[in-house]
Amino acid sequence: MIQLYFLSVLCNGLAGYILFSDGSGESGKPGSPVSSPTFTLVLGIMSAVTGILKLLNPVRNGLFFLGDLIPAAAGIVAGLILVFGIYRGDSESSKPGELEKLGATLMAFKKPISFGLMAAALLHFIFAEVIFL
Repeated sequence: MIQLYFLSVLCNGLAGYILFSDGSGESGKPGSPVSSPTFTLVLGIMSAVTGILKLLNPVRNGLFFLGDLIPAAAGIVAGLILVFGIYRGDSESSKPGELEKLGATLMAFKKPISFGLMAAALLHFIFAEVIFL
């Protein structure tokens, strides 16, 4: 569906911008239009859901799984990072669990992931029907 294609490009691009400019998924800079934690949370949920739906319904009908693998994986990772950033900002527990370890690993690589998200969004926008993108 073309709507999922548009949402994937938009969510991946915005999530990459937030992670790059902000430096964290927790909250934005005070003057930034994306400074609201609610916006970041909604974008994270939308990115993850769009990524999962892209695996189920790719843009190109001929190849089921390969056509949208990179943008779908990027959306799922973006959703995890943004939602975990909000969770991490609100969490007051000092006992690290499995979720804390996964989130800390993802947050350690947020700058390279932000470049990957923006590249996936741009390449998926330009080359919509490439087999491996």
